[in-house]
Amino acid sequence: MRLFAALAFAAAMIALPAQAAVGFQHFTIPDPQGQPLEVGVWYPTDAQPRAERLELGTQTVADDAPVRGDHLPLILMSHGHGGSYAGHADTAIALAEAGFVAAAVTHNGDNWQDTTRATEIWERPRQLKVLTDYMLGGWAARDRIDPHRIGAFGFSAGGFTVLMTAGAEPDLKSMVQHCRERPAFEDCRVVASQPLDVNRKVTWTHDPRVRAIVSAAPGLGFAFGKAGLANVRVPVQLWRGQDDPVLPHPFYAEAVRQALPHAPEMHVVPHAGHYDFISPCPPAMAQRLPEICVSEPGFDRAAFHVRFNAAVVNFFRRTLR
Repeated sequence: MRLFAALAFAAAMIALPAQAAVGFQHFTIPDPQGQPLEVGVWYPTDAQPRAERLELGTQTVADDAPVRGDHLPLILMSHGHGGSYAGHADTAIALAEAGFVAAAVTHNGDNWQDTTRATEIWERPRQLKVLTDYMLGGWAARDRIDPHRIGAFGFSAGGFTVLMTAGAEPDLKSMVQHCRERPAFEDCRVVASQPLDVNRKVTWTHDPRVRAIVSAAPGLGFAFGKAGLANVRVPVQLWRGQDDPVLPHPFYAEAVRQALPHAPEMHVVPHAGHYDFISPCPPAMAQRLPEICVSEPGFDRAAFHVRFNAAVVNFFRRTLR
């Protein structure tokens, strides 16, 4: 049976062209413990794509088109603090072109419209699991997904989220000393504005259906340690920007790298800042949010994303065979 499943998956992947057209759906899903969650899904299709509105920009997709292919691997996507489902659309499109279904959630309480519950970090992996449950049990094309080939991609707070999804558990009490010594760091400024009860007893949500993760510039990396990452047994691709001023080296991605039980596939991007992992910004967004959209002089975000997306796609192809 295992051999049959592998052959079926290989046949499905061969049937899809390297640059398939991309379908897109945007909807909300119920959350049994909160307000409905906003979701974007990108997937391979035979339909003709065209330029469609995506928040402050556009994307070339076939809106609400039929799904092409079977036994398709699923990649869940988690954005950073104050972001949205659309923050990594170019990576989602690259995955869909390669034959994946990419499903991204907007985290309630920590998004561009509402950050009032940003410190409730335990909600993030729970919401990601709600998305997985929906994609496998409620999505109209759920029978096209291979439930044994699921990965997760996350950036910043999302990078932290996918680590927890894969089995990590942070020590919230480590925030106290960390922020006493580094109050200007981004995570410490968030906690200063929204106090975090470090003594709260938290049940962290893990999801063993997730077989591989990509964590880009993960937040709160220092809070794990070897004990907190001991149960992360899936393959990990880990990224950091060499010149990240928001989550500076060595307290975040490097702390994760050193504490993982198995060495990750590590990528250090020369001259990259923190937000260079977000999709290149459309002009309207760049004008409104230059601190997120404008890279350091000499760094070409668009060119980097071609390489970044290819590396993410190749990692999931290898690890979700």
